[in-house]
Amino acid sequence: MRKTIIIAGIFGTVLLIHACHKKTDNNPVYAPTAQTIEVPAYVEKYVGKMQEPADNPTTKEGVLLGRKLFYEVMLSNDNTMSCATCHKQENAFDDPRRFSLGTNGTAGNRNAMAIVNAGWENHLFWDGRRATLEGQAHDPVTNPIEMANNWPEVVRKLQASSVYPPLFFSAFGTKTIDSNMVVKAIAQFERTLVSFGSRFDKYFYGGDTTVFSQQEKNGFAIFTGKGLCNNCHLMNTLLTDRDLKNNGLDENPADDGKMKFTGISTDRGKFKVPTLRNIGVTAPYMHDGRFATLADVVNFYSSGVKQTSPNLDEHMPDFGSGLNLTNEEKADLVAFLNTLTDQAFLTDARFSNPN
Repeated sequence: MRKTIIIAGIFGTVLLIHACHKKTDNNPVYAPTAQTIEVPAYVEKYVGKMQEPADNPTTKEGVLLGRKLFYEVMLSNDNTMSCATCHKQENAFDDPRRFSLGTNGTAGNRNAMAIVNAGWENHLFWDGRRATLEGQAHDPVTNPIEMANNWPEVVRKLQASSVYPPLFFSAFGTKTIDSNMVVKAIAQFERTLVSFGSRFDKYFYGGDTTVFSQQEKNGFAIFTGKGLCNNCHLMNTLLTDRDLKNNGLDENPADDGKMKFTGISTDRGKFKVPTLRNIGVTAPYMHDGRFATLADVVNFYSSGVKQTSPNLDEHMPDFGSGLNLTNEEKADLVAFLNTLTDQAFLTDARFSNPN
């Protein structure tokens, strides 16, 4: 009798556990897990903690979803193009082409920007027209020469899939998808794309002088001295002042830059000062990709700055008639710039295509 009662009790317990599991499967619980974006202590010391919008805190579920969406071709009108099509990890999430091609084969007129440490930025795109990563993630989807889609169609395709509604529930507490949640998830993933593992970091912040050759040390001295590079590419861990400037590329800029959306004449020819992190793998250079190599860039700053360019940045006149770097100094500077590459970032499995 006692044995029968024990067996019955065990059987009842099994049924209860099974029922609980079924209930959990049918009625999942929304319980996102906060995710901390780990960076070296010196980063927050110099530039502060990465800010997140109050309505879009970073969670493991949101990042997982954002990563999947970053590589999702359903965002485009013909299911052939994703964010990663023009922002390739091996190129520090940049495009090695001068101009990216949209789904209809049309080329843009600006070089794709690298997505590196973008969580600290408040001016996104070359013309700075977006202040947040959420806003930045919105535009390529509807741009007629990029993904050429519309948000209702994107939402329809994602909603119809068997994969995405559960992922959206885990990230945002609802299986009903909308465009705001899509861009929020992508922005969460992009905030995790932090890069502070270069040889430069070991040398400058870690104090390991053995990781630089003499040529690279010479190049660093030029970068912070005669070259005046750190006037705009500050030694603040981000290697950018996060501003928009006219660096004297043209006497009569064909692209109005920031003025295109502000309408203010003093913004003509101003473009985002990009980070120099991973600059060795993000060619071609400048907003229009006109320079194929770092040597070309150094040659420009040495003797090619157009002093009569409208709204020339205040730091550029310091060049006078040109820096006139010697060939040896130019080579040294290029050697230093290549120390800014973070090889681990370029192959980090956490950022790769999960599909």
